[in-house]
Amino acid sequence: MRLIVGLGNPGREYAWTRHNLGWQVAAHLSELWGIPLNRQSHGALWGQGRVGPEGVILAQPTTYMNLSGRAVSALMAYFKLTPEDLVVVHDDLDVPLWRLKLTKQGGPGGHRGILDIMATLNTEEFLRVKLGIGRPPPHLPTEKYVLSHFPAEDADQVTQLIERAAQAVVTLLAEGLAAAQTRFHGEPADSKDRI
Repeated sequence: MRLIVGLGNPGREYAWTRHNLGWQVAAHLSELWGIPLNRQSHGALWGQGRVGPEGVILAQPTTYMNLSGRAVSALMAYFKLTPEDLVVVHDDLDVPLWRLKLTKQGGPGGHRGILDIMATLNTEEFLRVKLGIGRPPPHLPTEKYVLSHFPAEDADQVTQLIERAAQAVVTLLAEGLAAAQTRFHGEPADSKDRI
C-alpha cells in the first residue's frame, strides 16, 4: 500500500498559491483515480482505493504546512506503513519554474512541510515529487512568494504542471522511480518550442 500526500495549507485563501501545488495534485489524482477525499481524520482529508494492483491512500494534510508531519505520521501509524510506502508531492524553490524533479531522499531545502515530515519520521528517505516554482525576485521575501497567488496569465502552465506531476505519480507507482525520472525530469516537452 502507498500513501500519497499532497502538501498545502487548508482554506480557500491558499488554494491557488505556489505553496499549495501538492494539494492541487492530490485533488487531480482524486478525480483521475476516482478516490474521493471524503474522510477527515488523522489531521487530513483522505480517501482510500486501488490503483491497478496496489492499494492507495491519497491525502491532503489539514494541519497547515509547517505541521505536515503530524498528519503523515498519524496516517502511517494507522495503516501500519513505513517511509518506503510514502510519496510526498510538494512545491520546491530549488527546482526551476514549471519543471519536475523526483527524488528518494535529500534535505528539506527550506521547505517547512518537508522539514516537519523528516523530523517526525526521523528519516529523509521517502519519495518526493517536486514541482518547480523557481526563486522569488530579490525584493520579495521567500515566505511571501510561496504564499502568493500565481498570476492569472500563468493559469495554463500551472494546470499543465499539476497534470504532469499527477502523471509522474502514476508512473512512479506503476513503473518505479527510475522510469518516472526518465520521463518527467527536465522541461515539459512543449516548452522547448516556446520563446
